[in-house]
Amino acid sequence: MSKSLIIVIVVALILGMYGCSSYNGLVQNDTIVQEKWAQVQTQYQRRSDLIPNLVRTVQGAANFEKSTLTAVIQARANATSIKLEANQLTPENIQKFQAAQDQLSGSLSRLLAVAESYPQLKATQNFSELQAQLEGTENRISVARNDFNGAVRVYNQSVRSFPNNIFAGIFGFPVKGFFEASQAAQSAPTVQF
Repeated sequence: MSKSLIIVIVVALILGMYGCSSYNGLVQNDTIVQEKWAQVQTQYQRRSDLIPNLVRTVQGAANFEKSTLTAVIQARANATSIKLEANQLTPENIQKFQAAQDQLSGSLSRLLAVAESYPQLKATQNFSELQAQLEGTENRISVARNDFNGAVRVYNQSVRSFPNNIFAGIFGFPVKGFFEASQAAQSAPTVQF
């Protein structure tokens, strides 16, 4: 064998080993993103599962504003109708998913704000427990979204870094989308005394 052929074989082996290592790293990071996405979905599902109980409790405890309850029920239906798999985590799809979840969050906030006007409702143990569970779930959603964004950051860095970006393009590892603050969060609420 000639010296140049040996050099070509050695370089090809090094590139092949680096390509395998790069591919395995991308798969590992993609799997972590999928796991974190599943955790986000689990927390949103938990919230979605609590809402019918909350609505029934509110309906049973007070002659409550029907429009508020209807808005919550409709927002829940919209939020649960959007199914987003881990391989569909483009920025556009994440924004659609987030918009539906933000609509549900807004409806729940209005429901809880209106409930403040009903002391007999606030005094019921079921309502208090459901409200506490929803607050805890909102915190879990926030943590799950932060964990997801951290996993996406690591994944996107590996996909976009040279020379991984070459292998990511060859093997079909696209950049994933982040959860971002909703448009409503861009302006500070007004506080009046």
